[in-house]
Amino acid sequence: MTKQLIKILSLTTCCLFLLSSLAMAGTIKVWGSTTCQKAFLEPGATDYKAASGDDIKVLGVGTGKGMMALISGKAVVAAASSPLESAIKSAKKAAKKAGEEIVIPDNLIFHEMTKDIIVPIVHKDNPVGALSFEQLAKLNTGEITNWKDVGGPDMPVKVVTSHAGSATRAVFQKKVMKKADYIADATIVKSTRLELQNVSKDKGAIGAVSQKFFSMNPGDTKVVKTDEISRPLALITVGTPTPEAQKLIDFFKSGAGQKYFQ
Repeated sequence: MTKQLIKILSLTTCCLFLLSSLAMAGTIKVWGSTTCQKAFLEPGATDYKAASGDDIKVLGVGTGKGMMALISGKAVVAAASSPLESAIKSAKKAAKKAGEEIVIPDNLIFHEMTKDIIVPIVHKDNPVGALSFEQLAKLNTGEITNWKDVGGPDMPVKVVTSHAGSATRAVFQKKVMKKADYIADATIVKSTRLELQNVSKDKGAIGAVSQKFFSMNPGDTKVVKTDEISRPLALITVGTPTPEAQKLIDFFKSGAGQKYFQ
């Protein structure tokens, strides 16, 4: 065999190996929580690709819509920033708002990644530094409409909250507001990023967001002290995870993935 032929065969083998590797590599789409999106899925995407060869594409549509995508078969894994029961309720609320009906599978599996804290936020110039759950509830339901009633300036309260399918909203509403409704004229936004932006622009505004999300980009907001409001961050599958979903779950449970939760 000539040296030239050996080189050609070697080059052909390398090309075939490269094409095979590219064919095996893929993209896993994760629908759901914007908190999970910013807390670990997007930050960990580069390391995940280095470890697995796959890309992560996150559709940050909120826990409820993410669950809808999972249940309908559009996704093999959904990201949730609430317990499973609350994630299911968020899905039902999102479906109702969209005029759709969903049937909840009885074999959903909840793969908890870590715990997250929800924090109340106000504009950085608001002098109020601490609020009880009762005060937070009254501010968000409209029972208290002026900051002077909780030790702040004579200034109207403007409530900002996420959409109906948001797990952050659902957890806050359950744990702090005892499931009471938000004030009717609350500003409803599509993402945590927009909630932070809205509160940053209005000195009378109040919201509630993931502590992890806040720490990444607080804007002109600050955290108001209160009792701890915690919830899990998780990936959810219908039944046994597909190989691609299992690979994602295993990575974020490994040492390489767990650094994003520290």
